[in-house]
Amino acid sequence: MKEVDVRGLSCPMPLMQTKQALDDGTRDLLVLADSGTAKANVVALLSDAGFNVTVEDTGAEYRITAVRD
Repeated sequence: MKEVDVRGLSCPMPLMQTKQALDDGTRDLLVLADSGTAKANVVALLSDAGFNVTVEDTGAEYRITAVRD
């Protein structure tokens, strides 16, 4: 599973780094984000790309897991 850490980054960097992982052919992805905006945008991108997405809110960060069948 590829990990993409976008904590502390401002838009559009979280989307750009997540998209780069997708362009590299990643099928299993864990994105670590610390803002609600980044979470919402990354989840939308992954869902639109056909991934099954789950989000865990730890209180300090969001752990976004995406898997493509």
